[in-house]
Amino acid sequence: MTAALEVNGVLVDDEFAEAFPMKGTRLVITAHNADWARHAAVAATGFATSVIACGCEAAIERELPAEQTPDGRPGVSVLIFSMSGKELAKQVERRVGQCVLTCPTTAIFAGLDEGEAIALGKNLRFFGDGWQVSKVIDGRRYWRVPVMDGEFVAQETTAVIKGVGGGNLLLIARDVPSALGAAEAAVAAMRQVPNVIMPFPGGVVRSGSKVGSKYPALSASTNDAFCPSLMGLSPRSQLQPGQDCVMEIVIDGLSEADVAAAMRAGLQAATARGTGSGLLRISAGNYGGKLGPFHFHLHKLLETAQ
Repeated sequence: MTAALEVNGVLVDDEFAEAFPMKGTRLVITAHNADWARHAAVAATGFATSVIACGCEAAIERELPAEQTPDGRPGVSVLIFSMSGKELAKQVERRVGQCVLTCPTTAIFAGLDEGEAIALGKNLRFFGDGWQVSKVIDGRRYWRVPVMDGEFVAQETTAVIKGVGGGNLLLIARDVPSALGAAEAAVAAMRQVPNVIMPFPGGVVRSGSKVGSKYPALSASTNDAFCPSLMGLSPRSQLQPGQDCVMEIVIDGLSEADVAAAMRAGLQAATARGTGSGLLRISAGNYGGKLGPFHFHLHKLLETAQ
């Protein structure tokens, strides 16, 4: 076992989370009211937990008041990440076309100004069957597509930038309620940090994975090192007796600094609960530096938080 730092009785391993480059974009969805903007955002970010099988990782970043949106209506910002700009462009077009265009009263806008341009409304305009019209405002082109509740407004393109995927925390606790409580507190704190998402359900994943498998067809398989039921069975096990539940939080961000800020916030929120909450230890997942170039050392994150 590696050396650990103790914070409020919680052991923090001297480990690092290993993250990798991704391509990311922000989209701003607005609607007649906040409920309909959220309906569209939830649908557009569905089935987007992991690039392993979903093609992208996406989630709601935050809700936006009317004064912070391009058309002065309530909105939601979402972040979408993929391994390549080409795949990201495909995911954006499909998700906006099927989940935002179809949702009552919505409009969609680019949430980033600088970066490589990919289509947003550029191709979706053809749904208008020739009735679509465009307008350029402040150098940006917007498309108006007639639909049954009026018109769907979409900015022509959105910007793609280099992002970071795979930041993570492993929360090790004495039981399921303790692990969930720590994870929920950490996610709540991370959601206050801009430019990041936690793409798994509720921001938490219980089926953490490792690269590779004994089965050649699988690119990833269960992280047996942190499976309590395999304690004493797997030679890779990193758990001790009494550590009976592990929850993982995965973080994607628009920059290395954004992911670091989110991880720091999550560490602070989790360790603040102390061992009385049932949280015993915090670690992180890495592959010895072979998976990605971004390394987030837990002890360093805590040092910079002070």
